[in-house]
Amino acid sequence: MGFFKEFKDDFSDAVGELVPDANYEGEEENLETSDDMVDTLDEEIDVDNELSKLDGLFEQVSKKVDNNETIAVTDTIEPEKEEKPEVKEEKKEEKKESNNMDTFQTYTPADTTSNTVSTPVSTTSNVASDENAVITKGMTITGNLESTGSINVEGTVNGDITCNGKLVIAGYVEGNSNSSEFFADSAKVVGEVNTTGTAKVGVGSVVVGNIVATSAVIAGAVKGDIDVQGPVVVDTSAVVVGNIKSRSVQINNGAVIEGFCSQTYADVDVEGLFG
Repeated sequence: MGFFKEFKDDFSDAVGELVPDANYEGEEENLETSDDMVDTLDEEIDVDNELSKLDGLFEQVSKKVDNNETIAVTDTIEPEKEEKPEVKEEKKEEKKESNNMDTFQTYTPADTTSNTVSTPVSTTSNVASDENAVITKGMTITGNLESTGSINVEGTVNGDITCNGKLVIAGYVEGNSNSSEFFADSAKVVGEVNTTGTAKVGVGSVVVGNIVATSAVIAGAVKGDIDVQGPVVVDTSAVVVGNIKSRSVQINNGAVIEGFCSQTYADVDVEGLFG
């Protein structure tokens, strides 16, 4: 008998904490009256009736608890769905602001100073570029020409020519020239030729001026002195009116030379031999 009473008290307290409802107060009063009745009936107890009452109370409490839980769940879920997109939007705005700040930080004036310092290097270098300027046959230029690459003259140039690459003349040039390699192909040149490489005067070409080079091959007509640090080849069709200073000279049959040939750059000590 004491077991059922303690169980009902504990159960009523637990239900009261879970479902605080005014209707439940009446049920607690019924429980208290039933407890009083149980106390009066110490000798005869109907166990089946007591168990059926407990089953009824379990069903009522479970229904109320289920209804309250569903209401609470729906109330809590709806505002959470509304708040989540607001939080995401705020985060996106923060990311955009942070990205904007990063872009402002990258644009520093240090980059501009580094670019300005590295620009004037190419002007002082004598390395020939891959550019090739062509002066066509119908073109006439009056003035000096300068190029970091090569120049091919098929027309007429009245002026000096300076290039880091190869200078090919197949037209008419009146002026001095400076290049890394010189080639006259059926051309007429009036002026001095200065090259750091080989000077070639092809058949049918006429050069009126001095030639300074490291090596030379003459197959045309040259009126001027030839000063070459290396070897000079005078072909059968060549006509040279002037002096030749070189390390060695090869004169083929049929060549015409009006001047002195001197191998001043040779390794042989001529004065020592006859001294």
